[in-house]
Amino acid sequence: MNDASFDFASLLCSRLCHDLLSPVGAMSNGLELLASEKDPEMRQHCFQLLEQSAKITADKLKFFRLAFGAAGGFGDMVPVAEARDLVDALAANNSRITVNWSLHGDSLPKPAIKTLLNFAMIGIEALIRGGTLDIGAEQRGGSSEIVVRASGARIAFDQDVGRALEGSLPEGALSSRTAPAIMLHGLARGLGGGLQYALSEDALVLGAVLPGA
Repeated sequence: MNDASFDFASLLCSRLCHDLLSPVGAMSNGLELLASEKDPEMRQHCFQLLEQSAKITADKLKFFRLAFGAAGGFGDMVPVAEARDLVDALAANNSRITVNWSLHGDSLPKPAIKTLLNFAMIGIEALIRGGTLDIGAEQRGGSSEIVVRASGARIAFDQDVGRALEGSLPEGALSSRTAPAIMLHGLARGLGGGLQYALSEDALVLGAVLPGA
C-alpha cells in the first residue's frame, strides 16, 4: 500500500468512526446513568435510550458494511430490497425526511448498490432542515443508472464532495468528508462509467451510469 492509499483508508475509517461516535457515546452515557439511577421511571428512560442508541448503531453498521465494505462478496448481485431497508433505517433517524423509491428489478450489481447507498447518505446529510429524498435505479442497455434527488428548504452540500464525485477534486483536498466520494469515483471509473451532480438552492441531484454493473 502506497502513502496515498494509506491516507485514503485512514480518512475513510475516520469518517466511519465519526458517524458512529454519537450513538455509541449515547449508549455509554445511558449505561452510566443506569448504574447510578434508582428511580424506576428514570431507569426505564435509560433503558429506552440504550435501546434506541443500540438500534441506530446496528443500522449504521449494516449500512456501512455494504456501502463501504465487502459484504456479500465482490461482483455479486444484491437485492434492491436490502438497500432500501438500509436507507429507510438511516433516514428514520430524522422524522423530517421522506424517502420515495422508484426501483426497477429485484436486484442490482454490487457496485450499483454501493453507489446508491452512498448517494442516499449524501442526500440525507444535505437535508439539514428535512425534505424529500427521491431514489431511482434501473438496469438498461447493459448499464446501471442511478439517480438521487434531495429537495428541501435548505440544502447543505460541500462542493468538494461533488468535485470528488466527478474526479476534479484539487490535489490536497482529500479529507474524511470527501473520502467516500473519491471511492465512488474510483469505482465508476473502473467500470468505464461516470458520476454527476447538480446543485440548486432547494435541490441536490446525484446521478451515475455504470456500464457492466
